[in-house]
Amino acid sequence: MRPRIKICGVTSASQAEAAAEAGVDALGLVFHPNSPRAITLSQAVEISRAIPAFVSVVGLFMDPEKARVNEVLARVPLEMLQFHGRESAAFCRAFGRRYIKALGMSGGVDPMTLAGEYEDAAALLLDSHAGNRAGGTGEVFDWQRLPQALQRPLVLAGGLSPGNVARAVEQVRPWGVDVSSGVESAPGVKDPVKMSHFINEVHRVC
Repeated sequence: MRPRIKICGVTSASQAEAAAEAGVDALGLVFHPNSPRAITLSQAVEISRAIPAFVSVVGLFMDPEKARVNEVLARVPLEMLQFHGRESAAFCRAFGRRYIKALGMSGGVDPMTLAGEYEDAAALLLDSHAGNRAGGTGEVFDWQRLPQALQRPLVLAGGLSPGNVARAVEQVRPWGVDVSSGVESAPGVKDPVKMSHFINEVHRVC
C-alpha cells in the first residue's frame, strides 16, 4: 500500500487545484499566525471551495485557544485537525474531529515518551520542528531515530522533497508523508511542477 500524501501550507485556491490534479490525498491549511503560510478565514473558505471530493482538508494549529479552533470550524469544512504544539490529548479530542498530533524530533526528544498520551490520534506526525516552530523548516532529522513500535499510524515530515521522498518511503515505510517547503518556489508558494514530481516519486517506489 502506498503512503498517503499530504501537502501542507497551501495558501491559494490555484495551489489547491494544482495539488488535487497532481493526485494529492490531503491538503493542509495553516492557522498558526506566526507561520509564513498562515491564511485568513476568508482565504481558507475560498481554498476549501476549490478542493474536490475525496481530497481531505486538514487544519493546522499550534497551541491555539479553544475559541480559535471553534471559530475556524464554524467557517471552514475541516475533516481533520493537526496540532503542532503542547496540546494535551484531551484538548485535541475536544472538537469532535479526528486529529493528528505532531511530535518534534529535535533536541533529542524520544517520541515514545509522548506518543502514549495520544492513543486515539488518527496518526502521529514526526517532524524535525522544535520549540515554537510549527514545521515547514525544510530540515531533515535522522530517520534511524524513528521508533520501531509506534502504536499509531506514522506520518513522516521534516525536510521532505522530490529529491528524497522516495528514499524516505523505502527506508521508513510510513503510513503517510507530509511536505511543505520542499514543494515551494518561495515560502507559502507551492510549485505545481514540484508538487507533481513529489507525488510521482512516492508512486514510483510503491
